[in-house]
Amino acid sequence: MRAIVVSSPGGPEVLEYTEVEDPAPGPDELVIDTAAAGVNFIDVYYRTGRYPKQTPFVLGVEGSGTVSAVGSNVTGFSVGDVVASSEVQGSYAAKARVTADRAVKIPSGVSPEEGAAAMLQGMTAHYLTHTTHPVQPGETVLVHAAAGGMGLLLTQMAKLRGGRVIGTVSTAEKEKLARDAGADEVIRYTEMDFAPEVRRLTGGEGVAAVYDGVGAATFDGSMESLRPRGMLALFGAASGAVPPVDPMRLNAAGSIFLTRPTLAHYIATREELLSRASDVLGWAQSGDLRLHIGRRYDLADTRTAHEDLEGRRTTGKLLLLP
Repeated sequence: MRAIVVSSPGGPEVLEYTEVEDPAPGPDELVIDTAAAGVNFIDVYYRTGRYPKQTPFVLGVEGSGTVSAVGSNVTGFSVGDVVASSEVQGSYAAKARVTADRAVKIPSGVSPEEGAAAMLQGMTAHYLTHTTHPVQPGETVLVHAAAGGMGLLLTQMAKLRGGRVIGTVSTAEKEKLARDAGADEVIRYTEMDFAPEVRRLTGGEGVAAVYDGVGAATFDGSMESLRPRGMLALFGAASGAVPPVDPMRLNAAGSIFLTRPTLAHYIATREELLSRASDVLGWAQSGDLRLHIGRRYDLADTRTAHEDLEGRRTTGKLLLLP
């Protein structure tokens, strides 16, 4: 089968479109014929070696597809089921393996592409807005990169909980997308410093929470945007890693909270995985959550997808179609 292989860490140029052996399921695994693979910043971290992984490996952790083989210990899944997962082993490929207890059946009315688009980013937005800092009716939160795949989902979920959303974007096109998703206020960070504008928009109080997947470029401003005892949820580092932080800065900023969460810890059990996935896929099925697929790429064009993602030239979710 064709797959994207990383033989050594590096830039998009290390992504090899090549032939590899078809996977076979272990006793507790499924093999899926991949319909769509999600492109995420975690893939960049694996590709560059920020998250070390033994090479060579097939890249990709999120995907959807039709079950084509079932391991000997697996119950509850059959050949022909359409499933999705945020923990696929090598989703950038025509076929991929996933541990059965990490897979979720896609409900009727939700396409495989939507299933792939919903898993990693959808469940991340879910835990951030429902658990890390549960948005309360009437309170204001700040969402960075509000027109990106994560930003659009965070905005919608915060609005579903009754919150007021301030989003940051870079262009007029992205501002429109953020407002269409429900953002109440949008700041173009290319035209003004966002932290003073957040203060102005909140009457000097600051926001209850900042959902920050950008990292180094926004971290200081995110801290300055919080109200006393607010929450800074740093869930990514698209602009680079944040330098070490003196804990006394949290005191000076108003006894604020800082967390660096990851999805794995919020879907650690099968029950929690199913609960979050059921909400996200259910909202997609009902139309309460719109999954904006920004671009689709052939598997052979994976390098371009990574260049577009890292260059912040994209909106919504990026998918590879093996």
